Amino acid sequence: MRAVNLLPRQAVVQKRERPNEVALLATVGSGIVLLVLVGGFLLANRSVERQRQALATAKAVLAVTPAQTMSAKTRQFRTAVLSQRQERTLALAAALGKRVAWDRVLRRVALVTPSDVWLTKVDGSVPLVPALPTVPTTPSAIPSTPTELTITGKTYSQASVARYLERLQVIPDLKNVQLQTSMPDQSVPGVFDFVIVSNIRKGRGTS
Repeated sequence: MRAVNLLPRQAVVQKRERPNEVALLATVGSGIVLLVLVGGFLLANRSVERQRQALATAKAVLAVTPAQTMSAKTRQFRTAVLSQRQERTLALAAALGKRVAWDRVLRRVALVTPSDVWLTKVDGSVPLVPALPTVPTTPSAIPSTPTELTITGKTYSQASVARYLERLQVIPDLKNVQLQTSMPDQSVPGVFDFVIVSNIRKGRGTS
């Protein structure tokens, strides 16, 4: 028997045309990818060429630039200047480490002063060259008396003197706070004269 195609004629034509469309799309896609690759290669090649030209220009400029030579006298002068600068920097750092902010110290002393205590004299002095610490000869040796800050004042009782002494000991700028004297005032009954001495902690930041 002879084979008979029962499919419509239009379906047969579409079935025959599909392979051609797929092939066409594949060809167009390959062409686009190829163009993109070629464009990227050209751009990269142009960038490399610019970098090479810049490098060649820099080498040419460096070749024609005269070498700067430094004489022995200039090197010696430069070394001396750097040495002096380093010495000044170290001296400044040492001075800043020993400085005392007296305004801060006096402000804190005033803040802890009770209302029944009034000061008659405040002396402060910090030696430029700190003295070497004394080594106690025995474990029971008494520490040296502070001399950097002296507070002289008056109050109405020994208890007020003790209370003021405790308040001064909490100030972070003061160390080794001691009561030097506390005795009745001979000219004013009921009033006590006191003298408190202390040392100063140097190089503390302001607050």
